[in-house]
Amino acid sequence: MNIKYIYKLYSISSGIEINSKKVKQNSIFIALKGKNFNGNQFAAEAIANGAMLVILDDKKYVFSTKKIFFVENSLFFLQKLAMYHRYKLHHIPIIAITGSNGKTTTKELLKKILSKKYKKVHFTNENFNNHIGIPLTILSMSKNTSISIIEIGANHENEIEKMCYIINPDYGYITNFGKAHLEGFHNIKGVIRSKLELYNFLKKKKKLYL
Repeated sequence: MNIKYIYKLYSISSGIEINSKKVKQNSIFIALKGKNFNGNQFAAEAIANGAMLVILDDKKYVFSTKKIFFVENSLFFLQKLAMYHRYKLHHIPIIAITGSNGKTTTKELLKKILSKKYKKVHFTNENFNNHIGIPLTILSMSKNTSISIIEIGANHENEIEKMCYIINPDYGYITNFGKAHLEGFHNIKGVIRSKLELYNFLKKKKKLYL
């Protein structure tokens, strides 16, 4: 699958959708799979609802070669597409926020402050701060965005680092270290190591952190 070719289609589409029922005319539907669901089986519904393109990773649901494209892993493709979009919009500054709690409150405060200076502030909506929500958030960023604020949530180590490579933030803020999701981090030291992945990424890229 040529990411540049799909990106050209994405650039003239009405956006990315992962819920076939919410597909808009000329949007791109990316079928994701989980423990209790398989988005591939809704390919026909997505096309009927107006999708210009459907990305699947299960060959048994591929019934057309015109509007359906097969990839090995739809989630990885979504993340790769987001990385390519961020590369194209590398000039737009992004502030990444992580921490055990307080991320959304901090984002809202920053949004209000930055809106006084910047014409178009892009930001994380709802709870889109995980491995699916973050690439969708990046892909919702338009070319006329002035600055973006993106939350990064995590429930295990190395997750924040991976999201940083998708976001490629210019600035970072760690709200705090707390005993949240300890089942994934094992102990508070694991939490601290995880949150510091943002700090380490920014340090490596010689960007700013708070």
